[in-house]
Amino acid sequence: MSLGTVVLTGAAGRVGAVLREPLGRVVRRLVLVDRVEMSARGTNEEVRQGAVEGVEDAMRVVEGADAIVHLAGVSDEAPLESLLDGNVLGTHHMLEAARRTGVRRVVLASSNRLTGFYPADQEVSVDMPVRPDGLYGVSKAAVEALGRLYADKFGTEVVCLRIGSMEAEPTEPRHLSTWLSPRDCAGFVEAALTVEGVGFLAVYAVSANTRRFWELDERIGYVPQDDAERFAPAEGASFEGPQGGGFASAEFTIRHGRLGG
Repeated sequence: MSLGTVVLTGAAGRVGAVLREPLGRVVRRLVLVDRVEMSARGTNEEVRQGAVEGVEDAMRVVEGADAIVHLAGVSDEAPLESLLDGNVLGTHHMLEAARRTGVRRVVLASSNRLTGFYPADQEVSVDMPVRPDGLYGVSKAAVEALGRLYADKFGTEVVCLRIGSMEAEPTEPRHLSTWLSPRDCAGFVEAALTVEGVGFLAVYAVSANTRRFWELDERIGYVPQDDAERFAPAEGASFEGPQGGGFASAEFTIRHGRLGG
């Protein structure tokens, strides 16, 4: 199935790099956007290098697109002003550009980190209140709120993917619950672009891990294929405490968020 023209922001990042090939197989035209220099690999790829500093810049990037997959932004804990600029304002620029240019569908990169303070022994659904494990999680809660606003007020179709730990394979005990395989990452994004009847939808994008913390949502129309359990050691590898693990520690935010001097 061809998906027309899809704009992928943050295309040179870790998730963007994983999505590039599978998206390229199902879209008519893939527009890759990043500050980093890139080169088109296929006849259906177009590269647009540079920073998107405001709504006007974003409009030039998304003009003529059928959908946007917005991954660009600050990807971890940072000073709040950086997160507000990169994640919240950046998302607003893309949503507003979509509204002005008539882009129908926007897929936003949310994060599991906006519920990272729930305990590891509790299954969490998207209907439960947010409990961010840091300032990064707070910024993603704002991203989802913006998506909801544009869906409710302007009729933009918005899907927020609460992305798990996207790695080639799990590298720590927490990942046995939070892992998102590259194959499942691509599957969730393609589903987010094609699922019908969407006004606003937020779902956890996580592989079918035996130990997962988060409820899989059938509304997205994708059933994950991989399970981190095949990487589990025969003994040990238990995980307790907040679901965010070390991200939920006070020291992590103080160090990376520059709180307290």
